[in-house]
Amino acid sequence: NPNPNPNPAGHGLGPLKIPHEMLTERSFVLRPLVDLCPDLIHPVKKKSIKELYTEDPTLGQVFPIQANNTIKRGQKTLIMGILNVTPDSFSDGGKFMDINASIKHAETLLSQGADILDIGGQSTRPGAEMISSEEEISRVIPVIESIRKHPELHNISISVDTFRSQVAREAIEAGGDIINDVSGGTLDSDMLNTVADLGVPYILMHMRGDPSNMQNKTNITYDDVVLDVRYTLEQQLLTAMNKGIHRWNIICDPGIGFAKTWDQSLRLLQNVENSVPDHIPILSGPSRKSFIQKTLESNHYSNLSELENSPHPRTWGTAAAVTASISGGADIVRVHDVREMWDVCRVSDAIFR
Repeated sequence: NPNPNPNPAGHGLGPLKIPHEMLTERSFVLRPLVDLCPDLIHPVKKKSIKELYTEDPTLGQVFPIQANNTIKRGQKTLIMGILNVTPDSFSDGGKFMDINASIKHAETLLSQGADILDIGGQSTRPGAEMISSEEEISRVIPVIESIRKHPELHNISISVDTFRSQVAREAIEAGGDIINDVSGGTLDSDMLNTVADLGVPYILMHMRGDPSNMQNKTNITYDDVVLDVRYTLEQQLLTAMNKGIHRWNIICDPGIGFAKTWDQSLRLLQNVENSVPDHIPILSGPSRKSFIQKTLESNHYSNLSELENSPHPRTWGTAAAVTASISGGADIVRVHDVREMWDVCRVSDAIFR
């Protein structure tokens, strides 16, 4: 600065030096840099930001689930309750197609402890029939609008389970908060640009192919499922950021059961944190997935569905998978059985957090 006294008030402020000489002593500066660029090498210290940062218990990473609702990681597992308004979802297809039934179920999920409602109008079960964007919109939008008008539900965070940009835009405009994209932006070339334009949180999930072919031999063949999933999510994360989606708005999901075999899903649950990029919030969605039933059948419990007093034959298997998810660092679990999983989450949080 050519002006020797750039501050007319005479407070002694000189030229700005970048990087700041005291940066390495400022944990409140290093903490967000760890989240944004952990491997960036400091030009003077010749160490990465991650190496320079010493953990400060008073600081922590946060992530948004609504415009005015930011969550600190590591304190509490959030529960995302599933609300499928589809006729053919693998577990509850056809139950909530009627608007009154869907709102009643939303009331139940909230009363049982859901922090987020995940509303989906396109089934993503293996082999699911693909519907048009118009049909998906006709299923999802009325539910979102009704929730936003509901005296008890209107403030809850709403996630929209879609891989279509048109549905995403209309859903957010109707009152949605989060886009939950099982394809991570690979099935609609406009999705990432749309999410960037909307400026909302984005759940980026790992999947190969689409629901109609994700379980074919090519899509379930990995050198190492944990490392391959992580690498793909890292590349998709960079693509999303290059499209203008803020890193702090991105949540990653390793995609348990999506283009994964039974044993591959188990491996991901054994390595939740290692299957996603560093310093990114994690969603895990193991609820009622087929790997649970296959595990039980392999242990000669194929008649589990006949047991009395079981809410669903895969509920307790889901409980084990949710516990594994939380022990592995998951921030959000997406589940059908909110009441049962609320207990599981609270006890798991007490043990692992």
